[in-house]
Amino acid sequence: MSGHYPDPIDPTRTRIGWIGIGVMGGAMAARLISAGFSVCIYARTPSKAAHLISLGASLAASPADLAASSDVVFTMIGHPSDVRAVVLHTLLPSLNPNTVLIDHTSSHPALARLIHDSAAERRCHSVDAPVSGGDVGAREGRLAIFAGGEGPVVRWLKPLLDVLGRVSYMGSAGKGQSCKIANQISVGGNLVGLSEGLVFAGKAGLEKRKFLEAVRGGAAGSAAMELFGERMIGRDFRAGGFAEYMVKDLGMGLGGVVLPGAALWKEMFAAMVANGDGKLGTQGVVKVIERINGLELEG
Repeated sequence: MSGHYPDPIDPTRTRIGWIGIGVMGGAMAARLISAGFSVCIYARTPSKAAHLISLGASLAASPADLAASSDVVFTMIGHPSDVRAVVLHTLLPSLNPNTVLIDHTSSHPALARLIHDSAAERRCHSVDAPVSGGDVGAREGRLAIFAGGEGPVVRWLKPLLDVLGRVSYMGSAGKGQSCKIANQISVGGNLVGLSEGLVFAGKAGLEKRKFLEAVRGGAAGSAAMELFGERMIGRDFRAGGFAEYMVKDLGMGLGGVVLPGAALWKEMFAAMVANGDGKLGTQGVVKVIERINGLELEG
């Protein structure tokens, strides 16, 4: 039996394809495997897929082969240029009718609309569904998922998306990406503010963990503080999301809208990239504030 849309999603017959098995994508794919879904992955470097294969994933020879043998195809890759090359030019031409594409990459709303229209021409469906919540949210299935596309298709996908986190339907194609950009504008400000608060607290002679405990329940508290405050203090800059991706996301938000704060956040994360820290997690922005104050610690 087919597992294509609009047949109900069923772990025993809905075939999942997944491209993009980095920190976030790998954890998300692992959750679907653990939930009992048949997941086929493509990896340019097959050795990086060893963990997922040990969990039960199969390995596709090419993105085109993966597309042709899947009912739902997930992508979680790097930049809009990657999405254009992989999704628009490689996956779409190989899809069978009624296949659903879900792009979790933080990408450009206009590209999401183009992919949606191109998929419709092939009698397929496309949903832009970027996420927020970092590596912890990906591992624990607590991601915030912002979905754009056709409402009935997003509702049909709910048994899959519920494994990954909480989905919010934002509207037509591209609206998921627009929501993610707005999310990043807010998160960027929180991360910069948290970094400055910690640096100030340290300079004032406060014990930083006591500072966090004191303020986390008040107006200064935030998800960014819960996810990254302890990591900043402990010099844990391992990436859930790369700093270079924050530069990309904020840059997409600065066209046509005057956002003085977001422009400043972007410069802070761009400084991370310039300092060679583009592959660190976004919590590494604290190093920029420390460097400005002549305080940078090792690590």
